[in-house]
Amino acid sequence: MTAGRLIVWRHGRTEWNLQDKIQGQADIPLDEVGIAQAREAAARLAALAPTRLFASDLQRAAATAGELSVLTDLKIEYDEALREIDVDNWAGMTMAELAAIHPEAAARIRSGEPQRRGEAGETVEEVAARFAAALERIADLGAPEDTIVIATHGLAARVGICLFLGIPQAHWPAFGGLSNCNWVSLLPSRNHRWRIEEWNAGSLPEPVMSDDPQR
Repeated sequence: MTAGRLIVWRHGRTEWNLQDKIQGQADIPLDEVGIAQAREAAARLAALAPTRLFASDLQRAAATAGELSVLTDLKIEYDEALREIDVDNWAGMTMAELAAIHPEAAARIRSGEPQRRGEAGETVEEVAARFAAALERIADLGAPEDTIVIATHGLAARVGICLFLGIPQAHWPAFGGLSNCNWVSLLPSRNHRWRIEEWNAGSLPEPVMSDDPQR
């Protein structure tokens, strides 16, 4: 059995987002705009009648999930595997500061080469594997009638979803980052185990009327 839909939802805005600081697993709260974003997005997602609600245990994702929990009475199920990439001692730097202090590392990140974040953080490949495994586990908990919402983080979600879908790593950069409080909707597929219904969406999915059946 597997869920009928997965909604992977990025958290609302934080002050560090606004300041272009690298957050990683630093436990930064939502700012006032982020709270409003989460509340507005939750009202839309509630219309999908979600049946389970998972979240990273970092407070910006947990608070985002909390807005949906209030509307749906769903218990939030926390999972550390849904956390953002661990950037270790790079947390709090801007990208400009990182480039000034660690120019070679910043250049490797820009070119898409493997690069461990900080002295003891994760690589993109490691966070993708961690997140994809969490998606596999969560999807298998559901039934075809279930819509499962997962409140999480931008980079981890982007690369983790790509790995989950079997997309070669060379193509991951083609999938743009998620805006604050936007989401990715995934559906089971007839020819592939999962497919993208919407990417970086902020509105509810609409029926697709075409001659290109995907199920």
